[in-house]
Amino acid sequence: MLRIAVTGKPGVGKSTVVTRVVEKLDLKACGIRAAEMRVDGKRQGFSIEDIDTGRKGILSHVKCTGPKLGKYHVNLEDLDGIGAEAIRHALGCDLVVMDEVGPMELKSENFVRAVEEILDSDRPILAVLHRSSKHPLAQRIREEFEVLTVDEVDRDDLPDRIAARFRQGRE
Repeated sequence: MLRIAVTGKPGVGKSTVVTRVVEKLDLKACGIRAAEMRVDGKRQGFSIEDIDTGRKGILSHVKCTGPKLGKYHVNLEDLDGIGAEAIRHALGCDLVVMDEVGPMELKSENFVRAVEEILDSDRPILAVLHRSSKHPLAQRIREEFEVLTVDEVDRDDLPDRIAARFRQGRE
């Protein structure tokens, strides 16, 4: 069972790498995707999307209520109702995608439990991992996964290399 996590500095292209890997594979991928929400070029927060159903919500926003992280407030309702549920649903898919396991997502005990259930399964996983989180779940992923650092030099080649690894893992 292949499990790969990509990490790196903010804005380097971790989520793009994961998206491109999924596009290159002929697999049923389920899980979550996060994306920046910008207004007039300024980041206002992050959205969360269930990859399988397309259901979207707000992960965090400057104007939300919920646990504060930097200038953002984490929206636990959407993180639990969309994020944790998408992760649990991913048990029935060929590939579990988690973009991202980071400080915002780790504010939800429900999300943490859903990820732990996936880690205890036999599912192949592709994840984006926050580069410096000390949370026990992030530490577990660092120990159990092959962790690849995305940088400006290799970000264009990584999707092909990672997709090839998942293809080999299925043979």
